Amino acid sequence: MTISERFRELSRDVRQLAATEPPVVAGVERLQRLLQQVVQLLAEEAERVGDIPQYKLEQELTPVLLKAHNRLDQARLILEQAEETAAAQRIWELEQAIYRLLNSL
Repeated sequence: MTISERFRELSRDVRQLAATEPPVVAGVERLQRLLQQVVQLLAEEAERVGDIPQYKLEQELTPVLLKAHNRLDQARLILEQAEETAAAQRIWELEQAIYRLLNSL
């Protein structure tokens, strides 16, 4: 699977996660806002990622992936504090996908 395909898959996975009903936790508004920010960050690049030359992928995608990871990490911490382990685990899996993608760049 190419970097572009993996990036688009990650974008779809985050969009699906954000579309699900969030658990009722303290800070649910912040949780939703963080997830929407990640959706927006990734969606902006998902459209054009296939057009980015291979030698520029790292330069173009690294800042976006790091911002997305940071916001997902904040969302995961909200869920962990509320003891929503299943939802926190799903976000952790997305964070790991970002790590793998960064390592491939």
